[in-house]
Amino acid sequence: MNLSCPLQWKISHLGFMIFLSLCFARSATGLNENEDLGARRCKNDLSTILPSPYNVNSPPMICSPIWSTFVIQYSQNNDNVVNIIISAIYKTGWVGMGFSENGFMYNSSAMVGWADLEDKLNIKQYYLNGFQPESIIPDSGDLPLTKVPVAVAIDKNTMYLAFQLNFSSTLSRQHILLAYGTNQPDIHNLLTHHDDKTTVLFDFTTGKIAVLRDSVFDLKKTHGILGIVAWGILAPMGAISARYFKHKDPLWYYLHVTFQITTSIVGMMTVVAGLTLYDSLHIIFPQHRIIGMLVLVLCVVQLVGGFARPTKYGKTRKYWNWFHHWVGRIAIIFGNLNIVLGINHADDGTIWKVGYGFILWVLLITIIVLEITSMSKARMKKPEMIEISNS
Repeated sequence: MNLSCPLQWKISHLGFMIFLSLCFARSATGLNENEDLGARRCKNDLSTILPSPYNVNSPPMICSPIWSTFVIQYSQNNDNVVNIIISAIYKTGWVGMGFSENGFMYNSSAMVGWADLEDKLNIKQYYLNGFQPESIIPDSGDLPLTKVPVAVAIDKNTMYLAFQLNFSSTLSRQHILLAYGTNQPDIHNLLTHHDDKTTVLFDFTTGKIAVLRDSVFDLKKTHGILGIVAWGILAPMGAISARYFKHKDPLWYYLHVTFQITTSIVGMMTVVAGLTLYDSLHIIFPQHRIIGMLVLVLCVVQLVGGFARPTKYGKTRKYWNWFHHWVGRIAIIFGNLNIVLGINHADDGTIWKVGYGFILWVLLITIIVLEITSMSKARMKKPEMIEISNS
């Protein structure tokens, strides 16, 4: 039995999980690497760096490293007025901190600071209405800023952003967006794409990062992994088993049917997770949603059509083959297109792109090797033409 396809699937899946594990490991250790930096910065005297009330330690300010080189300092009084100072290592570009209801960038608001080409310091509120630079709207947002002016300063190689918010109740656990880019905003104050970013669930009552994992984040990862497994791995493997293993009859058929059924089940789980995310996040990605539904319908049509397959020598078998082959190809193409759209919408950095790219390369190499092997076998089996002499 030829086990090259299942082996390739295992290798590609293992590689993808390794990429994700490296990403999570880096996130988990990043804070520890910068604790010393944060501790030193928390001792800095802000009286010569920022204006009042941000340089006053009344009520006492809580200071904590939060991510990478980012450090947060804040105070909160009985009127729910919160003074916030976010600082980070700065050389060029911009630094930003946002507030999110659900931990995601879409439909959130952020404060962003930068030094322009003339070294003039700027700080603005932005409304995060999408993932492209033109969707990040300056001088807009929902942060409850008070009349106290916002402030921005650079001390040595550190940028400080300071602003005051007034909430209707005590600020406790809050999803915080942190990001930075190394290129300055353009002349219209549109931000360039971030070089790195993260989301932190921070508890303002304790001054610590909450260790409780958010189910929405888990669901987002689950949706992405299920989609890649269904449309990026199982569906192509079903097509490969039907195209290149016909000589292993009836093994190819059982493999093909198994892959199709599994693809339909995992695809249904992907759609259910996606619909739950839509309800949880209140966001609309119409193309991603419509294509996902379309691909699932095509997959189910393929599965149902398999039970209506005509006999091998039936008159309609040729037309059934055309229909079955092309519906399957369209489903695979649109399924993988939707994976790319989903990764771009999620804006989860390069790790998902690299992991998915690795899977595509493994599948592509597998298909090329099998295609060459299949063509070679076909040439060997082709009967030689015998020339018959008239003499």
